[in-house]
Amino acid sequence: IFEAAIAQTGVSEKLLTQLGDKDFEKIYLYPNSHAGYYPGAKMLAIKVLFRKSNGRLLGAQVLGEEGVSKRIDSFAMAIQMGCTIYDLEESELCYAPPFGSAKDPVNFAGMVAADVLRGDMPVCHWNSMETSFILDVRNPQELSVEQVPGAVNIPLPELRARLGELPRDREILVFCRSGQRGYYATRILLQNGYQARNLAGGMLARSHVTP
Repeated sequence: IFEAAIAQTGVSEKLLTQLGDKDFEKIYLYPNSHAGYYPGAKMLAIKVLFRKSNGRLLGAQVLGEEGVSKRIDSFAMAIQMGCTIYDLEESELCYAPPFGSAKDPVNFAGMVAADVLRGDMPVCHWNSMETSFILDVRNPQELSVEQVPGAVNIPLPELRARLGELPRDREILVFCRSGQRGYYATRILLQNGYQARNLAGGMLARSHVTP
């Protein structure tokens, strides 16, 4: 599509839902196609499906202008070999700044998914949100681009000093642009006794799953 490539391997969320399969979770991440300090890195959009019960990799989708085939090949081989997201964490993949980073996007996918299954990063999704307190940890200037109705904005650097503004009797759903700051904020909240989950993929994922 124009200059972008789209690739998929394994099963899709749509198929799993049609089959009535509920033993799966999904994550979204948006890493660079190669090391960020090397010129020309392009953002990849990656979605990964895996078993809640044992972490087995079920499917993956990758979108981007560069490095798509390399990552989808890795996911395809991992699925064929019956690998889990824990295997992706530890995979040894080729590294050179023009082509990848020391921790490849495939490794990052494994790390994010493993954090979910280990309980280090409880997640929820934009298309299945319940009535909760919604916390936006982006910086104020980012709000001029897009806002979520009803969300309360407390930038991540201010969060520890403003915990008293947050409810302890309601679950807090946290988001940022891509999910990374949301992860840090969710960890801060959990460590301080709050009920919190990270909205997977942040605002970038919201653009994929909401009208």
